Amino acid sequence: MRPSTDVSEPLSPAPDTSIRPALPSDAARLREVSLAADTLFATAGIELPPDDPGETLVTAGRVFVAGRPAAGFAVVTELDGQAHLAQLAVHPDLGRRGTGSALVEAVCADARERGLAAVTLTTFRDVAWNAPWYARRGFEELPESRWGPQLRAQWRVEEAAGIVVAPRIAMRRPLV
Repeated sequence: MRPSTDVSEPLSPAPDTSIRPALPSDAARLREVSLAADTLFATAGIELPPDDPGETLVTAGRVFVAGRPAAGFAVVTELDGQAHLAQLAVHPDLGRRGTGSALVEAVCADARERGLAAVTLTTFRDVAWNAPWYARRGFEELPESRWGPQLRAQWRVEEAAGIVVAPRIAMRRPLV
């Protein structure tokens, strides 16, 4: 069954949004969350290329998990001396209850504690739960002229992987 996007639909109780580092025992659940979250893109008319989210989770610098069992997670790397939110996923059955926001705030707090000046990300420009959602959380479009070499390289990796199937942008949230 495809997840509903009807905002009038009653919501179940809020999931556990306590944030913690990922554990090896989370791997199967995080893969499940990632694959389930990707199904939402079809509701926006976006067909993403198939991927194995386990690869991202294995190569990630930091992985933050919301709840037990995991309701969502954030994968963070570092590009050009800034934290880079490589992936944010919340299980659609547990969405719209603050899990994504809690993860973003945890990523920003961690980056601030590590002395980083900003968090960057790449996302779909016109998907409601992508660029507009991040903008409401303090992210601004980052013009290509201000991209560092590592962010440019990341963009090329995403293009080669077939992720750029709809208009995408880079965004940045300053932390100072």
